[in-house]
Amino acid sequence: MAGAGGGGCPAGGNDFQWCFSQVKGAVDEDVAEADIISTVEFNYSGDLLATGDKGGRVVIFQREQENKGRGHSRGEYNVYSTFQSHEPEFDYLKSLEIEEKINKIRWLPQQNAAHFLLSTNDKTIKLWKISERDKRAEGYNLKDEDGRLRDPFRITALRVPILKPMDLMVEASPRRIFANAHTYHINSISVNSDHETYLSADDLRINLWHLEITDRSFNIVDIKPANMEELTEVITAAEFHPHQCNVFVYSSSKGTIRLCDMRSSALCDRHAKFFEEPEDPSSRSFFSEIISSISDVKFSHSGRYMMTRDYLSVKVWDLNMEGRPVETHQVHEYLRSKLCSLYENDCIFDKFECCWNGSDSAIMTGSYNNFFRMFDRNTRRDVTLEASRENSKPRASLKPRKVCTGGKRKKDEISVDSLDFNKKILHTAWHPMESIIAVAATNNLYIFQDKIN
Repeated sequence: MAGAGGGGCPAGGNDFQWCFSQVKGAVDEDVAEADIISTVEFNYSGDLLATGDKGGRVVIFQREQENKGRGHSRGEYNVYSTFQSHEPEFDYLKSLEIEEKINKIRWLPQQNAAHFLLSTNDKTIKLWKISERDKRAEGYNLKDEDGRLRDPFRITALRVPILKPMDLMVEASPRRIFANAHTYHINSISVNSDHETYLSADDLRINLWHLEITDRSFNIVDIKPANMEELTEVITAAEFHPHQCNVFVYSSSKGTIRLCDMRSSALCDRHAKFFEEPEDPSSRSFFSEIISSISDVKFSHSGRYMMTRDYLSVKVWDLNMEGRPVETHQVHEYLRSKLCSLYENDCIFDKFECCWNGSDSAIMTGSYNNFFRMFDRNTRRDVTLEASRENSKPRASLKPRKVCTGGKRKKDEISVDSLDFNKKILHTAWHPMESIIAVAATNNLYIFQDKIN
């Protein structure tokens, strides 16, 4: 049931359950702002897991080799490399501080022994190379072992340098810096399936870059009006199609998604497809426009579907059907009655992300109170689980949680009035081939896996 891609039932039935595997991060009650995780991403094989935080750091975890002697034990993720990706900067022309917070990390497919990833803050994208060194050269002709240059007149014989083993060292080095192309804050980066180009999107523009060229990019979408007072929507997320290098989508704050084909024109201001669900006039309210804003868009691995996340729901769209989504999953419908207080405390503007499992049969997204939701697309079952240290015994099963909206509260249910809106799960990631998930809860990274009986 829990085959490749974690296609098993996420609803925690008898045959498939999620259990605790690991938690990373400090236990402190007062969390430093810089330690809050702002992005989580598995690489293409799932053996590396990268997180970025508000302090501009990237931490990469590597999966250890499985221990054959311990039955069903599966490899744990341990720290592989930590480096400072971005530093705080100041834009003197606009008198603006540029935060070091990592907005997105995207891995490049592995081509050789080294790994490459793109990381971005609000303004600058960097390409990092992560490589290993476990040998060092000794016996140079022109310098001593301590690195000092030797006197050429005292060199009487030619030596052939030799490689000697040393302790493993993981180095992270910036190979490219892509800067000065965005006036507004970058919200998305996406690597193209041609593995040569990638896009970066801010509130009003999308740029196309070549991975080898840092001094210029091509503007492929520009929705900035001539008069900024006429601005009615902004770009919220953008992503390339996983197989067709000419196709990408971008979502807007109006709840619409545009699919563009780069073969049609250099500037993709005219979309090829326009996805929008007609609004039900009976449910219209003051908050309708805010909660319909799309915070994330993700293509399925197959490329047939795409998923969008708005404030209260996750929708799955068939690329061949623009009029309405083929699936709508309610994430936390019980918050509809709380929108007024969520507006006052700014939570209504939280940007939740969503992700597919490896076989596109299940989807996951976050909620409040450190809850996260899973939806099985085949059985139409769903479950609410919690990322909590109280449940952090090794191999402990995650108990499904239920939220009570009113009336008499049953045992094990939590009242909607006692939810903690400061504890929110905005960033999640699913292993591309197995039933392993990573969930970022403030400054902690939880890793869960399916329970093998």
